[in-house]
Amino acid sequence: MNESTSNSEPTKRIAAIDMGTNSFHAVLVDIYPDGSFRTVDKLKEMVKLGEKGMDNYLSEEAMERGLEALKRIKFLCDRQNVEQILAYATSAIREAANGGDFIQQIIDEVGIKARAISGKMEAEMIAYAVKHGISLTEEMVLMVDIGGGSVEFIIGNKDESVYFTSLKLGVARMAAGYVNSDPITEKEIAALNEHFRKELNEVSQNLKKYDVNTIVGSSGTMENIGEMVAGRNAITAEMTLNELQFNSQEFLDFYDHFIELDIEKRAKEKGLEEKRLDIINPGMVLLKFMIEEFKIENVKISESALREGMILNFIDKERDQLNLQLVRHFPDPRKRSVYELLHKCDWPEQHCTHVTNFALQLFDEFQKDLKLADSDRELFEYASLMHDIGYYISHRKHHKHALYLIRNSDLLGFKEDEINLMANVARYHRRSTPHKRHKRYKDLSKNLRNRVKKLSALLRVADGLDRSHYQNVRELEIKKDNEEVTLLITTDSDPQLEIWGTLRKSKLFEKVTGKKLKIFSVIEEEVRTSV
Repeated sequence: MNESTSNSEPTKRIAAIDMGTNSFHAVLVDIYPDGSFRTVDKLKEMVKLGEKGMDNYLSEEAMERGLEALKRIKFLCDRQNVEQILAYATSAIREAANGGDFIQQIIDEVGIKARAISGKMEAEMIAYAVKHGISLTEEMVLMVDIGGGSVEFIIGNKDESVYFTSLKLGVARMAAGYVNSDPITEKEIAALNEHFRKELNEVSQNLKKYDVNTIVGSSGTMENIGEMVAGRNAITAEMTLNELQFNSQEFLDFYDHFIELDIEKRAKEKGLEEKRLDIINPGMVLLKFMIEEFKIENVKISESALREGMILNFIDKERDQLNLQLVRHFPDPRKRSVYELLHKCDWPEQHCTHVTNFALQLFDEFQKDLKLADSDRELFEYASLMHDIGYYISHRKHHKHALYLIRNSDLLGFKEDEINLMANVARYHRRSTPHKRHKRYKDLSKNLRNRVKKLSALLRVADGLDRSHYQNVRELEIKKDNEEVTLLITTDSDPQLEIWGTLRKSKLFEKVTGKKLKIFSVIEEEVRTSV
């Protein structure tokens, strides 16, 4: 079995359970030889450990709900042949005087060995997960994970985290302690803000050392806020919330509308889960406070949080025992997740990299002519690398399978529009050209459709230059004038198949460039023109 095939076979199946204040959330994943993981199943159970307030004691009713939830999760794990379960207890359990008794009950009655982790460890794992799933730069950001009992704050960038803390500011705790009215009153908002100002003093002092303009929010409260803001501002968020971004004014405008709603009106807001109707307002007030107090300009959403951090921590610790060849030499989550998908799909590496080289050469030559942005180059590179992953499903309609795989593989670090662009460019590397009768293309914005058309035109020509899949074309030189584009190709052997393959796919290229395409072979010293 070759390496790429072995990479498509999972090494181990594990489950990670985040035992939070509001809910217990389990994710089941397969771990692969390259150190990547893929979700197999998920289960979220509402337990509301802190429904009567965070009084440092878990009620019998709350513990019973927790045990029943874990029994259902354990049943799912057994049915899915999970080999190892990681279970971490957070704020409500670690603070409760009877939290240790509850953990022992879980061991005795369910057979899951849960571990109560510190707030600092929780923050470290969240930071690990966010950096794995979000495309960060050298710019420092404030990572904020709003839970039911606690909120974790991390200051960091793609290379390091310089500050961690976990504070008892979770939405369930704040709702129980400060909110008694519906809608929430101005007096209650003022009390929350005063409490936040006092508790966040240390965070504020640390932020002053860095130029932080962005909050990266993770977990359910931030995801719900992000989805609601996206819906109100026509921001695309149907496929993924990961990398969803909105500016501070978009949130503040939504806040002014939302904070006056009672529970019946909140229930009608698209994106707000029913279980958060009673506790979402403290999260809204907290985010508004941070935006104004810390002078935040943008908010970004991360779908990776504690559970993913637990999995990544396990992979790092067990990599030698599991004989994993980690793909961490790609620190950027965008590139790493693309290569993880390529390996899982047993990609034709030599062909795809060869085509990508030609595609980028064409992009660089025609970028200005086609009015393409610098950011399009990276997305075009990834689309070119992934254009043949559809073979993993079947040869027939593999271009359409590529579209499906790219859209549904939870690629990290990309916004939804970026995923759609890559998927559609890969889809149109062969057969029909972009057309509004195709649903996935029709659903794109006009700007996105225009970019897909131009980029797929370039990819079709690049793919034609390796029609044999044997890398016969070794060098490509591009010459152009006002009316024609001439491709000068140097080949190892007879170039007939490559010339035919390229000219066969040239019509869209000629349409978007407005130029006739010719190919000149160094071997044959003959000019071929398209019909």
